[in-house]
Amino acid sequence: MESLITATESKGIADMSSATDLSEALASVVEKNNASVVRVEARRRVPSSGVVWSSEGLVVTAHHAVEREEEIQIGLSDGRALDAQLVGRDPGTDVAVLRVAATDLTAAAWSQGDTLKVGHLALAVARPGRSARASLGIVSALGGEWRTHSGGRIDRYLQTDISPQPGFSGSMLVDTNGYALGMNTSGLWRDHSIAVPTATLRRVVGTLVAHGRMRRAFVGVGSIPIRLPAKSAKSSGQETALLVIAVQPDGPADKSGILLGDALLGVDGRPLAQVDDLQEALTEESIGNELSFRILRAGQVRDVAIRAGTRS
Repeated sequence: MESLITATESKGIADMSSATDLSEALASVVEKNNASVVRVEARRRVPSSGVVWSSEGLVVTAHHAVEREEEIQIGLSDGRALDAQLVGRDPGTDVAVLRVAATDLTAAAWSQGDTLKVGHLALAVARPGRSARASLGIVSALGGEWRTHSGGRIDRYLQTDISPQPGFSGSMLVDTNGYALGMNTSGLWRDHSIAVPTATLRRVVGTLVAHGRMRRAFVGVGSIPIRLPAKSAKSSGQETALLVIAVQPDGPADKSGILLGDALLGVDGRPLAQVDDLQEALTEESIGNELSFRILRAGQVRDVAIRAGTRS
């Protein structure tokens, strides 16, 4: 559906020798992607942007910018305004997928950005209005896989110093050859310009198109972080844990014998100190698998196996 084009097929900014050439090259990058960025009208305030994922009518945008699930419109570069339907959304990665009844859209050319380095120039190409807009910056940080505050898995940390502008969430981050590196969003990390990379978009969009939602593992407990009493801390070997304050009836934890008042110390060898720690452990890959929980009950440390279930 979407094409992956290596950055070696076109002349890049590195070949330019003057400020004028650089300026023209940047303008060419914007022109090259003009038809692949769209306006997304799905909230009261300033419209957001979106990127054409496939010529068959799929558009990817930022989840947090889709405030309503009906009466969504997409604005194209040729001036057309098309009604759109929400295919699915993933708050964890801030990705939403829309579909329009069109088969002549210009899909973005996606790159994995394997040669990307800190300091490389990058452009945000957006369409919060009728015409394309752009902002220039550099790649300010790169890193490995990480988890968002909502538990979503992002395959690569990709941060730029491009200043977030109104309507730029859902826009395209492109390299100096005009190939898309990811989707810009201000919804994942406050005051940070983060791009959801190509690999994550492929995985999330594929799941949303197939199932309409991202599958999440769960064990059916509500918990709060606590500091353990000195005696319990000594016996368990850690000072903090998660106190179970709710157990879903007939849920995985309930079936495994977890009780109110149990303290969750760890899961699969990883300590649990914050609710986010448990959320990070409940990945899509863990659905249906037995997770080994270390718990503290009545001053005694024990191991309990819980088979993770699934939920939206």
